[in-house]
Amino acid sequence: MRRALPLLFAALTLSGCISLFPKQAPSQLYRFDGADADPAAAAAGPEGFGVFRTRMGFQTEAAGDRILGVVGNEAAYIAEARWVAPANVLFEAAVARAFDGNAGPARLVTRGEISRASYGLRLDVRRFEAVYDQGRKAPPQVVVEVRAVLSEFRTRNLTAERVFTARVRAGDNRVSAIVDAFDQAVGQVLGEVVTWSNGRGA
Repeated sequence: MRRALPLLFAALTLSGCISLFPKQAPSQLYRFDGADADPAAAAAGPEGFGVFRTRMGFQTEAAGDRILGVVGNEAAYIAEARWVAPANVLFEAAVARAFDGNAGPARLVTRGEISRASYGLRLDVRRFEAVYDQGRKAPPQVVVEVRAVLSEFRTRNLTAERVFTARVRAGDNRVSAIVDAFDQAVGQVLGEVVTWSNGRGA
């Protein structure tokens, strides 16, 4: 039988966040990969161009392996549920998959291929959290917000910048449903980032 995810608050941790205690098996690990990003979001152009992704910023309290929830002005972690790796690491892998799976001209290049880079792309993940905006017992809304800055690689001149935001309501107040909402939100945001990069670079 599926059990709802109640929000029971414990003592404050040193980070200022508290724990949420779901009724489920302890130490459950989860992951997201943004697999919902549309691989055909843009048609391939006559010539591709290289994009070097610079150091990524990530919301500090959500960057680790704990799943962050927000209730009003309080930040809390979901107890006994963790990402299989730090969220910023999983997000970086999802970025690479989004570009690799897209048909557009923008292609990520590594440091070993840096001479092929035409543009630099910086991504700052400003929000990566489950927001309990309808009460502690209702399914939360997952919010993923990313600021993207595209610049000419050699001159560092700004080409374009934009903030992308995805809001996905979890299907239930269970950890697995919340994780699925994170996966959908990441896929939506990265699909838009890749499509935007394709158009701006072209």
